[in-house]
Amino acid sequence: MTEKDSLMSNAFKTFLKEAPGHASAWMDAVRALSDASALDKKTASLAYLAVLAALRLESGIPFHVVHAREAGASRDEVISAILVGLPAAGNVVTGALPAAIRAYDSCEAA
Repeated sequence: MTEKDSLMSNAFKTFLKEAPGHASAWMDAVRALSDASALDKKTASLAYLAVLAALRLESGIPFHVVHAREAGASRDEVISAILVGLPAAGNVVTGALPAAIRAYDSCEAA
């Protein structure tokens, strides 16, 4: 398991392990959607963080912050992506900030 894999939520790890056929189909769809996107990798990663924050899916934040950082996103861009949903979703998006900042800063320490 890679360091990035250790950031996956327990729920997603269980999905991958216990339902490999479904997981494979899901990942194929994820790859196809990514390939079809007109967004560059950094923009797509930041947009995904905004969606996760708005939907209160904090368990996925650390994994996807590392992905965004690898795509070239700065710490301030990650924070801005988390907070971009404030007008539409309200302050619930702030719940994702601690995990996002911890994940980004842990990349610097590694």
